Amino acid sequence: MKKVAIVTGANGGMGYEEAKEALLQGYHTVMACYCPSRSEARRQQMIEETGCTDVEIIALDLSNLQSVRNFADQIKEKFGHVDVLMNNAGTLETGLHTTVDGLERTVAVNYVGPYLLTRLLVPLMGKGSRIVNMSSCSYVLGKLKFPEFFTKGRKGFWQRILVYSNSKLAFTLFSLNLAKRIKGQGITVNAADPGVVNTKIIHLQHKLLDPIADLFFRPLIRTPRQGADTAIHLMFDEDKEGQTGTFCRSNKIVKLGDKYVHHKQMQELWDETEKLVQKFL
Repeated sequence: MKKVAIVTGANGGMGYEEAKEALLQGYHTVMACYCPSRSEARRQQMIEETGCTDVEIIALDLSNLQSVRNFADQIKEKFGHVDVLMNNAGTLETGLHTTVDGLERTVAVNYVGPYLLTRLLVPLMGKGSRIVNMSSCSYVLGKLKFPEFFTKGRKGFWQRILVYSNSKLAFTLFSLNLAKRIKGQGITVNAADPGVVNTKIIHLQHKLLDPIADLFFRPLIRTPRQGADTAIHLMFDEDKEGQTGTFCRSNKIVKLGDKYVHHKQMQELWDETEKLVQKFL
């Protein structure tokens, strides 16, 4: 039975590199993309670059919880198992946008959608399966206030960097929590910090910078392949087998502070998220 790897946002910079590596590693690779028709060119490019054809696109809109459920149902019907789940897709919105589920869109795409997707796919995983969640060092700026986190991204005025940071804090806490919950099943869960990567998101951030700041900032920006490198190692390296519940940057484990490892809102976040997604589980 051929192994299956799923990469969300696989048509983008880092997601493309992660999916391409999965294909090269011999996995049947699923590019989980928001717009399949616009992603076909990237699939063809991947085939040309690797010489491998075992890659397909399946529609997934992480901002729509019913779409997440539909995607998971297709995976179950087509394959019945998942060996690698790379939760790569993310967004940095330019304004307050509310989804069909009543969620702030950044929070939906970066946290609630991947949370639901992971919860639905874990039953299809077994010993040796790996989950990698793309996080960000911006989690240190995050603060969670309920219920505003889900509906507006934060309490008070909407600000994209702070809302993004809140979503990444939530995703990091989810990674740590889930790792503990399913460790006994032999399924590993780790978070990867890509650093500052040259993607569409960073182009939005550049609008915040003046030319002098940009001059100093730009040399620190990584290519998509460099940004994806830590996640790729977590996805496939033999020496990562059994490693779980870690936050990694530049292929090294970053020791998180006790306030994150034992975050006072970790259980509350899980419980509140479960309420939101319950009807889709």
